[in-house]
Amino acid sequence: MFSFSGSRPTNLGVKDGKLTACPGSPNCVNSQALGSDAEHYIAPLSYSGSPAEAIARLKGIITAMPRTQIITESDHYLYAEFTSALMGFVDDVEFYVDEAAGVVQVRSASRLGQSDLGVNRKRVEEIRAKL
Repeated sequence: MFSFSGSRPTNLGVKDGKLTACPGSPNCVNSQALGSDAEHYIAPLSYSGSPAEAIARLKGIITAMPRTQIITESDHYLYAEFTSALMGFVDDVEFYVDEAAGVVQVRSASRLGQSDLGVNRKRVEEIRAKL
């Protein structure tokens, strides 16, 4: 098995209510991107209950998915790594409960490469369907 994990980014997290913007490459989706940026924009996730309950539900969904690892967790934020089966590529996925907007903001990005063949968008939609 190969391992193209790359280095864990140091610029992740929530800063001034925002997740890190996507790079110019098409291997990232972000609910806080401009709606006119069809390549990167994805709708935020809906939630009910408290922020901590939303994070707990997300954690349950994510830990049930294969090859995942929770890296950081708080009452309003969750960061997980997803590793591909064949080549060991790592995607960094973040969730931020934005109480002011009443949604969960999400960012999912590949660490390496240019294209992700839609994997990040598909993963977020899969999580949305289970939430």
